[in-house]
Amino acid sequence: SGYQVRLASSDIHTPGDAPDVLVAMNPAALKVNLADLREGGMLIVNTGAFDANNLKKAGYVGNPLEDPDLAEHYRVVAVDLEDATIRALEGMGLSNKEALRCKNMVALGMLYYAYSRPLTTSENWLTQKFSKKPEILEANLRALRAGHAIAENQELFTVKYTVAKASLPPGTYRNIMGNQALAMGLVAASKLAGLRLFYGSYPITPASDILHNLSRYKNYGVLTFQAEDEIAAITSALGAAYGGALGVTGTSGPGLALKTEALGLAVMTELPLVVVDVQRGGPSTGLPTKTEQADLLQAVFGRNSEAPLPVGAAATPADCFAAAIEAARIALTYMTPVILLSDGYIANGSEPFLVPDVASLPRIPVHHPQASPDFRPYARDPETLARPWAIPGTAGLEHRIGGIEKADVTGHISYDPLNHEKMVGLREAKVMGVAKSYPATTVFGDADAELCLLGWGSTYGAVHGAV
Repeated sequence: SGYQVRLASSDIHTPGDAPDVLVAMNPAALKVNLADLREGGMLIVNTGAFDANNLKKAGYVGNPLEDPDLAEHYRVVAVDLEDATIRALEGMGLSNKEALRCKNMVALGMLYYAYSRPLTTSENWLTQKFSKKPEILEANLRALRAGHAIAENQELFTVKYTVAKASLPPGTYRNIMGNQALAMGLVAASKLAGLRLFYGSYPITPASDILHNLSRYKNYGVLTFQAEDEIAAITSALGAAYGGALGVTGTSGPGLALKTEALGLAVMTELPLVVVDVQRGGPSTGLPTKTEQADLLQAVFGRNSEAPLPVGAAATPADCFAAAIEAARIALTYMTPVILLSDGYIANGSEPFLVPDVASLPRIPVHHPQASPDFRPYARDPETLARPWAIPGTAGLEHRIGGIEKADVTGHISYDPLNHEKMVGLREAKVMGVAKSYPATTVFGDADAELCLLGWGSTYGAVHGAV
């Protein structure tokens, strides 16, 4: 396993293709990732892990560090991180196994030196994280500072780099991952609408973290429910919507397939529901931890008969916040289920997030009809074509609801073909009308260019970067 970080003084749209620096903690990491390192890039290798056993596990016949081609193609910095870590933590009473958990901090300290960055960011983070575990805190701080000192005193790097301060709009920033932003956006949407948020979900990679994150927001009135299966998850959320809450469910590709019938029920009952699909590689179980955008056609067309609904997609991890609010706005304004597409790349990727001024976020108006002797459950708003959202148990608002076709205006059960044709047309017109609330598509770059690139979702970064 590993992770990739890209930093710059300008705006960043992708994590990059070819790293400038690769830190290989063991032979397996070197074998898997070396091909990605650009020609002439810096290769920091933990020589302490290149023993016969680890080399055999990685499938090496000999030690790759002894291959002269390695030094010809890369700037190799060979350091025994394990020995350096044990020496740095000498006298702390830690076993070698415990001490070696800090070797990543030694490598991080070296990189801080190479990129001329102060240690304070990680020192402050470590102090906060391990404030109640002083021994662990001291071990990590020692390892971090030792790595910096080793790089400086042993003159490991012939070149140092300085990345200028980024020019960003003023405000408070935090690092955020896609699933975190999506959870926060859903909570914000519930507050902007004045509704309680209900999230019913069945655990599935890579969507599970949305459930984990939302379960921490009980103090905001968020109710999370781990269902026994995907069908129970969506029908519980639809039941919550029927009861007047902001009903949301989340899943990934194969789970969306299981939710199909209940999505049709949501279309027929015309209740506001948000379905989050954090896409992954498929089909079937497929590639649970790998990203793919292959659920688009399933989201747009994957229901029986005529069952249109709006489909949106987040573009970046930080964009998940706004995308979640927008999905809720559409669902509540037009009384329709909405699918919001994310994917594993967005869900687990992270980027700086400008924390918005809550007061500047537009409210989401929600109207519940009052008791009336001539209440008509399928009368429609002339602008949005949304039907009224009647709260069950309200005297005078009794009406039929369910999956069987309804008569226009009255909501009585109807098998009349002309009425069915009319209702199908009304539901389609309602969904198509969502586009009226959108401004024209923004063109990035030269508006008179001969070539226009179109993309959706997480291809935004690659397309924008290429342009």
